[in-house]
Amino acid sequence: MSKTLKNVQALIRKFEVRISDHGYDELSSDNLFARDVVEGAIEAIVVEDYPNYPKGPCVLVLQRDRVKRPIHIVWGIPKGYTSPAVLITAYRPDPEVWENDWLRRRK
Repeated sequence: MSKTLKNVQALIRKFEVRISDHGYDELSSDNLFARDVVEGAIEAIVVEDYPNYPKGPCVLVLQRDRVKRPIHIVWGIPKGYTSPAVLITAYRPDPEVWENDWLRRRK
């Protein structure tokens, strides 16, 4: 498991979570509920891990909404800090871009 995801999940369990303005916009545009996404992070699956991202470690994960449809979420932790977990963006993965498991990009 990704160290970043493990840290994000620990922060979520402690309610140390923030959603970026962009994150709220993306949640709204896909009719996703912040509460569902935050709660669903505990069962997230790593798609891509970016531990050395310049703005701080982040991770793209696959989560499911309340009716089990796939959602991709980018969670991060600000550079130089240990808290909070930040929901950076969220979107419904495009089936033309992603394989059927939603974990691999099509070639």
